[in-house]
Amino acid sequence: MAYSKGNYDGPNGIHGVPIWRIGGYALNNTATNLYLLIVGNIAYYLTGFVGVGVVFAGSFSMIMRIWDGVTDPFMGMIVDKTNGRFGKNRPFMLIGNLILFSMSWVMYHVTPMLPMGARLPFFFLINAVYYLGYTCQCIVTKSAQTCLTNDPKQRPLFTIFDGTYNTLLFALGQMWISTSLVPKYGGLGAIEVFYDLQLYLGLLSLCFTCIAIFSIAPKDNSKYYGTGQAQKIGFKDYADVLLHNRAIQMLVLSASTDKLGTSARTSAASAVLYGVVAGNYAMSGIIQGYTSPVNFLFLLFGVGIIATRLGQKRAMVIGSIGAVIGNALLMVLWWFGDAKSLSLPGDPNGFKGFSFFTIAFVLLYLITQGLQNIAGNIVIPMTADCADYETYRSGKYMPGLMGTLFSFVDKMVSSFAPMIASICFAAIGFTEQMPDVDTPETPSLKFVAIFLSFGVILIGCAINLVAMHFYPLTKEKMEEIQEEIAEIKAKAMNA
Repeated sequence: MAYSKGNYDGPNGIHGVPIWRIGGYALNNTATNLYLLIVGNIAYYLTGFVGVGVVFAGSFSMIMRIWDGVTDPFMGMIVDKTNGRFGKNRPFMLIGNLILFSMSWVMYHVTPMLPMGARLPFFFLINAVYYLGYTCQCIVTKSAQTCLTNDPKQRPLFTIFDGTYNTLLFALGQMWISTSLVPKYGGLGAIEVFYDLQLYLGLLSLCFTCIAIFSIAPKDNSKYYGTGQAQKIGFKDYADVLLHNRAIQMLVLSASTDKLGTSARTSAASAVLYGVVAGNYAMSGIIQGYTSPVNFLFLLFGVGIIATRLGQKRAMVIGSIGAVIGNALLMVLWWFGDAKSLSLPGDPNGFKGFSFFTIAFVLLYLITQGLQNIAGNIVIPMTADCADYETYRSGKYMPGLMGTLFSFVDKMVSSFAPMIASICFAAIGFTEQMPDVDTPETPSLKFVAIFLSFGVILIGCAINLVAMHFYPLTKEKMEEIQEEIAEIKAKAMNA
C-alpha cells in the first residue's frame, strides 16, 4: 500500500498514519535521549560534588540502571493494563518527562547544599525516582509502535526519523559541550556545566514530549491494540514469552550488547581520545558536525531501501557487518596513525590542513557510524514486530512487556559500560579522579581510549550477527503475521 496522507485502515488488517506523525512521535525517544547528555558526565559530578572515588562513580551508574531495569517489568504490566480516557501510552509519556525534569534539577541543585555525609544517600534516593520517570517514558517508545502503524513499509520509517534526530542531538550536543560549555567554565567537572545542561536540554525534552503526545493521539486507542479486545495479562503470560518468544530473545541479545558498546564510549573516553591522544578536545564536537549529514543518508538508504524492501532483519545484518569491519580499521588507524594531525575547517584552535590521518579517519568514521546507526536504531520498530509475533503466537497483546523486557536486559547489560570504563581507567592508575582533557598521554591511556571508543562496539556488533542468525522475523514472516492478526480481529468482532 502506498503511504497515505491521513490515517488509514487498509486490507488485511494493515493500518497507518501520515508520515509526519511518525516523525513527531519519534521525538519521544529523542526526549529521553536528551537526558543521556544531561547525566552523561555524572562521574565528574560524583567525584567532584558528592565525594566518591572513580570506580564507585562508574559503579553508581550501573547500580541505578539495574534499579531502572528491575522496575521495568512492573511498569510494563501497568502499561498493558492501562486503557483510559487518554489512551494507553500518552499519560506515561508526560508523567515520565515531568519526573525526569524535576528530579534532575534536584540532584544538581540541592545535593551540593547538603552536608557531605548526607549527599550520597540523598543522591541515591533522587536517582531512584529519576529512573522511574525514565522507565515510564522509555516504555512507550517501544510499546506504542504497535498501535502507531503496522504497515511493513511504514514501520521502519520510525528509524529514519529517530536516527536522524539522535545523530543531530549527539552531534550538536557534543559540539555545544566541547566548544562552548567546557571553554566557558574551564572543564567537564564545573558545577555550572551541569546547571546549563539540565535547564536547556530539560526544557527541550519537555517540548519534544508534547509534540510526540500530539502526534500519536489519534492511534492511542483500543481499536489499534493487538486483537482489538481487552485481555487479562498475568505473570504466567510473561513467563511464557520469556521461554518461547525466540524473536524477542534474539533481539534483546543483539540490542543489549550493541548498547553496551555505544555506552562504553563515555565522556571520559572521548575526553581522552580527542583531548589527550589527538590533543584537541574541540574536535570531538567538530567531527560530529561533519558526520551527521552523512549518517542521515545512510539511514535513508539503509532503512528507506533495505528495511522497507528486504525487511528489518536484513538491515540489521548489513549494518552490523559494516560496523565490525569499520571499527576494526578505526582501532588500527588510531593506534598507528598520527592523531595529533587531526584537524578540520571550523577547528577553534586553527585549521592545520588535511593530513592522511584526518582524511582516513573522517572517511572511516562516516561509513562506520552510518552502518552502525542502521543496526542500532532499527531495533525499536523491530520490538513492535516481536509484539505482533507474540499476538500471532499466543493471541496475547503485551506491548508493555515487550518494551520492558527489551529495556530490562538492555539496561542490565549496558549498565556495565560506565563500570567497564572506570575499571579500565583505574587499572592504569586513575583511581581517585577521572582523566581529563589536559591529562598527559601514555601508551596505556591511549589503548584504553581506543578500546572504549571502538573495541567494545566492535564486539557488540559481532554478537548482533550471531543473534540475527536465529531471529525468525523476516519480511515474509511479518506479512504472514499481520494477515493472521487481522483474522483474529475479524473473528473477535463477529463474536
